[in-house]
Amino acid sequence: MEKQYETVIGLEVHVELATKTKIFCGCSTAFGGAPNTHTCPVCTGMPGSLPVLNKQVLEYAVAVGLATNCDITRYCKFDRKNYFYPDNPQNYQISQLYLPICRNGKVEIETERGKKYVGIHEIHMEEDAGKLVHDEWNDCSLVDYNRSGVPLIEIVSEPDMRSAEEVIAYLEKLRMTIQYLGASDCKLQEGSMRADVNLSIREAGAAEFGTRTEMKNLNSFKAIARAIEGERERQIDLLESGEKVIQETRRWDDNKGESYAMRSKEDAQDYRYFPDPDLVPIEVDEAFLDRIRERQPEFREEKMARYKEEFDIPEYDIDIITGSKRMADLFEATVALGAQPKKVSNWLMVETLRLLKENDMEPEDIRFSPEHLAALIAMADKKEINSSVAKEVFEEIFKSDVDPAKYVEEKGLKTVNDEGALRKTVEEVIANNPQSVQDYKSGKEKAIGFLVGQTMKAMKGKADPGMINKMLKELL
Repeated sequence: MEKQYETVIGLEVHVELATKTKIFCGCSTAFGGAPNTHTCPVCTGMPGSLPVLNKQVLEYAVAVGLATNCDITRYCKFDRKNYFYPDNPQNYQISQLYLPICRNGKVEIETERGKKYVGIHEIHMEEDAGKLVHDEWNDCSLVDYNRSGVPLIEIVSEPDMRSAEEVIAYLEKLRMTIQYLGASDCKLQEGSMRADVNLSIREAGAAEFGTRTEMKNLNSFKAIARAIEGERERQIDLLESGEKVIQETRRWDDNKGESYAMRSKEDAQDYRYFPDPDLVPIEVDEAFLDRIRERQPEFREEKMARYKEEFDIPEYDIDIITGSKRMADLFEATVALGAQPKKVSNWLMVETLRLLKENDMEPEDIRFSPEHLAALIAMADKKEINSSVAKEVFEEIFKSDVDPAKYVEEKGLKTVNDEGALRKTVEEVIANNPQSVQDYKSGKEKAIGFLVGQTMKAMKGKADPGMINKMLKELL
C-alpha cells in the first residue's frame, strides 16, 4: 500500500507599511526614485547617527494586530539582528526578537472543507534592507539604499496550513485586512507584500514534523501555489528513494518551475541578537489601544452583511465589490451621490472589470471619481445619452476621469430628442429598405432590428433605440 503524506506549511509574510517616511528617519518611502536619493546618515548606517521610531509604524502594527486577534505586547522593544550583507549598511538589522509587538493571533479562512483558523505566532516591526542591482555588463553589483529603512511588519504564522489552497486563502485574507486598514497596498509585484514558505511533509497520522525547507522569491499567488506543489513533490521523491530532506533555504524559479538550494540553514545560526541600545522601549497604554480600536474600519465581512441589508444587489456583486477596498469605497460614494445601487454595481461589475482586465490593472489602481460615475448614470437615466454612447464616455472616464457632461457636449454626443428630425430619418430608412419592411410585415420580428440599426447609423448613434423602435412600429 502506497504511503500517504501530509504537507505542513507555515508562512513568514513581510508587509511594507504605507508610511510616507521610513521607520527610523525622515526619508521618503516612495517606490521608484533614482538610486540612493531617498537616503540620509541614519538609513545608510553612518556611525554616530541615531534612529527615532516613526509613530505611524507602531500605529499600523497595532491596528494589524488587533484586526488579526493578537495580544498586544504592552512593553516591547527593538533588537539588533547582526549579519553582514552588502545591502545591509549597519551590518545589523533593527528588528524584534524577544518582545514583538503582537503575539498569539488567528485569522479565519474559507476552504473547500469549510472554515478553519490559522494561528499567528507573532507580528514584529523591523526595517527593510537595501537592494543589490547586479550589472551583468560590467560584472559587478551595485547597492541602492532607497529601500533601506523602509518600515516592515513580519507576520509569522503557526504551521497550520496543509495545502496551497489554504495558503492562498490565508494570504488573501491578510492582504484584504491590511488593505482595508490602509496599512499597505500589499502589491506582490512591487514587493510590498512578500511571503516565504516553510514546508515539510510527514506520513499521514504522524505526530512529529518532518524537516522543513524555506522558499524565497515568490512574488505572485500563482508562483506561491506552484512552488508549494513543486516542493511537496520534491520532498516526497527524496523520502521515497530513501534520502533525507536537508534543512535549507531554496529559491523558486517560476520560469523553470523548480527550486534550487541557496544556503543550508542550521537552527543554530547565530544572529547574536541583543536589545538595541539606541532605541527606548515602547510602552503601549490602554488609551493608545482605544484610539487605534476606534479608528478600525468596517472590514469586509461586516460590509458584506450591511450591503445585503441596505442595497438590493445580488450576492455575487457584493462578493466582488467588497473584495477590493477601492471598489467598495467607490460603490458607496457613488450611491451616496444619489445613483441607484444596482446601476452603480452594473457599471463596476461589467465595464470596470472589463477595462481593468484589458489594461492589466488591479482594482486598487482605479483613478476615476464617484462624482463622474454618478453624473454618467444620471445622464443615461434622463436619456440624455444612449447606452452605447454611455459606454464610450465611461471608457474616457476610466482612462482619464473626464467630466461626462463636458465630454458629451464637446464631442456632440447628446441623444437627439427632436421627434421631427427622428421621424424624417425613420421614414427615409423605411423607404430605402423595402425588403426589410416586407420581411417585417410577413411576420419576421428580427427585421425591425435591422431597421433600428440603419436608423442609428443615419443618426450617427445619437438617438434612443427604444424611441426608434416605437416609431418604426407606428409607421409600419
